Amino acid sequence: MEAVLAFLAKLINIVFLDLILAGDNAIVIGLAARNLPSSTQKKAIFYGTGGAVLLRIIATIVVVWLLKIPWLLLVGGVLLIGIAYKLLADDDDHTDIKAGRTLWGAVRTIIVADAAMGLDNVIAVAGAAQQNILLVIIGLLISVPIVVWGSTLFIKLIDRFTWIIYLGSAVLGYTASNMITEEKRLQPFFEEHPALRIAFIAVVILGVLIAGYVKKRLDQQKKKNENSYG
Repeated sequence: MEAVLAFLAKLINIVFLDLILAGDNAIVIGLAARNLPSSTQKKAIFYGTGGAVLLRIIATIVVVWLLKIPWLLLVGGVLLIGIAYKLLADDDDHTDIKAGRTLWGAVRTIIVADAAMGLDNVIAVAGAAQQNILLVIIGLLISVPIVVWGSTLFIKLIDRFTWIIYLGSAVLGYTASNMITEEKRLQPFFEEHPALRIAFIAVVILGVLIAGYVKKRLDQQKKKNENSYG
C-alpha cells in the first residue's frame, strides 16, 4: 500500500510540474496554428501535440538514463534551480513564433518549438520520476491532453491565482535540491547529516522564491517607470 501511495504521490507531482511548465507550450500551440481555418486548426493541434509528446517521452527517457551517470544528477539539479527561478522571473511574449500557413507547416512549427522549449519539462519530469520510466510515460500522457484542451483555462487560473506559479517554483526547487542530495557522490554526506540535507533543501526553495519575486518586482517597476516617461 505504501509503495502504491508513493507512486501516486510522484505521479501527481509530475503532472503538476508539467502543467505549471506547460503555459509556454500552450501559447506556442495557439500561435503556430492561428492562421489556419478553425477545422484545420484542430488537426494541426492534434498532430503537432502528438509528435511533441512522442519526442518529449523519448527525450525524458534519455535524460532519466543519463542521470544515472556520476555527477549528472548534480548538473540536472542545478539546471532545474535555474528553471525554477526563470518560471517566476521571466515575462516572455513569444512574438517570435511564426504561424504556419499550411497544416503540416503548423504541425512542424509546434513540434520544433516544443522541442526547443521543452528542456525545462524534460529535466523536471526526469528528476521528479526518480528514474522510473513508467512514471514518466503515464505522467506525460495524463498532462499533455490537459495542456492541449485545457490550456486556456489553466493559463487563466494562473493569471488569477498567482500563488500557483510560486507553488510550482517551490516544487521545482524541492525537486532540484532533492536531485542534488541524491547524487551518488554526495548522498553519503547528506545521509550522515540529515539536518544539513533539510537545511539545504529549505535554502534552495527560499532562495528561488525570493530571487524570483525580487526580479519580478524590479521588472514591474522598470516597466512602470518606462510607461510613465513614455
